[in-house]
Amino acid sequence: MKSHHVPFRHYFLLNINFVIRMLILSDVIWGGAIGLLGPIFAIFIVDFIEGGNAAVAGVATAIYLVIKSVMQIPAASIIDKIRGEKDDFWILFIGSILGAFIPLLYLVIHTPVQLYLVEAFYGLVIAFTFPSYMAIYTRHIDKEKEATSWGMYFTLNDFSAAIAASIGGIVAELVGFQPLIIGVVFFSILGVLLIFPIRPYMRMPKTSSQKGV
Repeated sequence: MKSHHVPFRHYFLLNINFVIRMLILSDVIWGGAIGLLGPIFAIFIVDFIEGGNAAVAGVATAIYLVIKSVMQIPAASIIDKIRGEKDDFWILFIGSILGAFIPLLYLVIHTPVQLYLVEAFYGLVIAFTFPSYMAIYTRHIDKEKEATSWGMYFTLNDFSAAIAASIGGIVAELVGFQPLIIGVVFFSILGVLLIFPIRPYMRMPKTSSQKGV
């Protein structure tokens, strides 16, 4: 009977190609950084936004999700229409850099309207970066390792989010929200920089001769 044992090296990304490995590491670090703030975001709004309360936190989250949801399909359509992966890479990289710096805006806003505008912009940025990330990830998965590659992606991201959620509140309590946000931005940028080494691996569009036309 064939063994279904999963090699432990899978959890250390040692059995997948370079592009997938770097994409997972990037998202784990960036997702973990954002996760530091996520569970206590509502508390931040109450403490630092004038008139901030649970309703303001709910509306802010809704604005982010609605903008992301509405714009994601048009963004994905634009990405698909441009041949090759170079555009996917640059949309992902530039969008991720923008997304990494957005939490700094929380340090300078004071009203619910300002918060809503930041969340709308954040949703728009992620609407472009998420489809480009998934497009590159999907194309570069090793053949016959599709389930394993997605399993590693979600497993490590969930672990990262769990760890971040458990320490984010502690860090905020010990050093305050401002140092926490700066830390979120620092680690987010670190995660984004891990994307850059995959640039040489991006595939160019096939020419007519390559297609046999």
